[in-house]
Amino acid sequence: MGWSINRATGLTFHKPGLSTKGYTLLTPHGDQSTYLIDMDGRVVHQWRFSHIHPGYGRLLKNGNLLMTGSDIKLPKPPPDEPTKAPLAFEQHITRLGGYHTTLVEMNWQGDIVWEYVNRCQHHDFFRLENGNTMVPEWVELPEDLHKQVRGGYKMPRERLPRLLGDDLVEVDPQGQEIRRIQTWKLLDPIKDPIHPTRRRWEWTHLNGFDINKKGDILFSARNADRLAIINADSGEISWKFTKTHGQHNPTWVTNKGATHDNIQVFDNGASSSRVIEIDPQSSDVVWTYHGVPMHQFFSGHISGASRLPSGNVLVCEGTSGRLFETNQAREVVWEWINPFVNNNARGEATVSIYRAHRYLPDHPALADKDLDPARFSNINRLNGLM
Repeated sequence: MGWSINRATGLTFHKPGLSTKGYTLLTPHGDQSTYLIDMDGRVVHQWRFSHIHPGYGRLLKNGNLLMTGSDIKLPKPPPDEPTKAPLAFEQHITRLGGYHTTLVEMNWQGDIVWEYVNRCQHHDFFRLENGNTMVPEWVELPEDLHKQVRGGYKMPRERLPRLLGDDLVEVDPQGQEIRRIQTWKLLDPIKDPIHPTRRRWEWTHLNGFDINKKGDILFSARNADRLAIINADSGEISWKFTKTHGQHNPTWVTNKGATHDNIQVFDNGASSSRVIEIDPQSSDVVWTYHGVPMHQFFSGHISGASRLPSGNVLVCEGTSGRLFETNQAREVVWEWINPFVNNNARGEATVSIYRAHRYLPDHPALADKDLDPARFSNINRLNGLM
C-alpha cells in the first residue's frame, strides 16, 4: 500500500478487550535509535547507537538488546556499473539489501556488553539457549555451481559477478566459529531457480531463519521463493515450500494441543501481501490474513509477523511503517503507524521498519524496569505520541 507523509501516526486504533497486552520493540529505518512502546503507542524506553546504523533487534531474557547493524564508518556502496568488471566480493556485498557488519548486545542502560563483527553477515540472527549465536553469511559459489544455477536476469551487456549463496554460521560467546551450515549445498540449482525478477547476483538471499526446540532450522530463500527446513538429525532438507513470493520472517509456531509445530511467514507477494500458517506435514495453508480488498495490505519487501501467546499475530507491514495486531478471526485489534520520518541512503523520506516484536509485561527482560512514558515525554510530545 502507499503511504502519505501527512497521515495520522502513532496509535490509530485499539480494541483493548481483544489485544495482547505488552510492549513492542521497533527500529525505524534511517534512525539511530531503537524504541520500546506501550499499548498506547508511547515510547517507554530508547537505545541509541553511535558506532552502527541499527537494523533490527530482539530483547533477550537477561534484559539486554541484541541488535544487528552496519558500521557507521562504512563507505557508501560503489555505483552500479554493469558493463565494467565485477566488483571484488568485499565491495559487492555492501550494496546488497540486508547487509550488516556487526551484531551488538547492549544492556538496558545502553552499554555494549558483547559484539560480533563479521563483514559478510546479513539480515537475521538467532541466540541459542546455550549462549551461542547464529547468523547468515554471504559466500561466493564454486564456479561450476555458479554456472548450473538457473533463473534470474542480467542487465544489458552486464559482466556478472560470481553468484552468492548463504552459510549459517554459529559462534560461541567468544566469537569463535563452532559450526557452519552450507545451505547452498542443500538446494537444487535447477529445481530451486532464481526468480525471473531477481538479478543474477544472489541465488538464495537468506533473509530470515528460526530454530525450534529440536534444532530443526527453518529458513527463507527470498530470491528462489523457497521456504525450507534443515532437519537437525540428518542435516538435510526435510521439507520445502514453493508457494510464496519474496517472503520474510519465517517462524515456528506451536498451537495448543498440537503434536507438531507449524510454520508462519510473511508472504510479500507481487501486488498484495498475506500472512500464512502452513502445516509442514501436509504443506496445507491452514490460516491466512490478507487485506480486504487484497491490495489494501501490501509490502513489497522487508516486513514480518510474530505469533503472540494469545494466538493473535503482530504484523509489521514494513514499507509503510504500519504495525498491527490481528486475532485468529482476522480482526485488527491494535494499530500503530510509525511517526519517525528519517532519510534512506538516497536521501528520500522513509518510515519503513524491518521487523517488530512484542513482549508480555511479565517477560524476564522487563522485570523491575522503569517503563514510565513520562521519562520520554519530549520524544512522545514531539512525535505526537502523548
